[in-house]
Amino acid sequence: MTTIIKDNQPLFTPEQTFTGKTSPKNILIAIDDSDESIRAVYYVGALLRETRDVKVTLVHVLNPMPRELMEHGGSENPETENHLGEQLRRDQEEWGRAEGAIEYPILMKALERLGQTGFPIDRVTLKFGHARDIADTIVDEAKAGGYGTIVVTRRGPAGTKRFFGSGITDRLLRDLSGVALWVME
Repeated sequence: MTTIIKDNQPLFTPEQTFTGKTSPKNILIAIDDSDESIRAVYYVGALLRETRDVKVTLVHVLNPMPRELMEHGGSENPETENHLGEQLRRDQEEWGRAEGAIEYPILMKALERLGQTGFPIDRVTLKFGHARDIADTIVDEAKAGGYGTIVVTRRGPAGTKRFFGSGITDRLLRDLSGVALWVME
């Protein structure tokens, strides 16, 4: 199900039936470092600040993990293989912590803006996604978290890559079922 939002007005709002473990009051907002994302957060907060039991998760997808951290060279010796695998996991965790520290202000800016709407910030969760593919990360989080509504934007900051461009939006439309997808323009 899809709700297209333009200029803070719904263009299309289908009747929603939620199946499985999804909840219409469990909302995932995928954010990046753009004014459009902050406007989407503000819109959701202003719209739902008085709605009881609504929970919001702000998720920011980190940059792709460097190729050298994706796998190790391997070894035929099982002990060496285990050691290499453990070292790779530690290196991946360290990269995630470092990248998260760099990107954390994006989540904090969105949380601050959501709080400015009067939305109770004790009902907000902050998360990082990290995968090679943005759309897959959002889909995986949506399914794992039982979100009934997913909010994305179409454009990133001027002069940067289109973070939530038409390809990602198209994939979310194709791969998510039983949820509302709000695409903010």
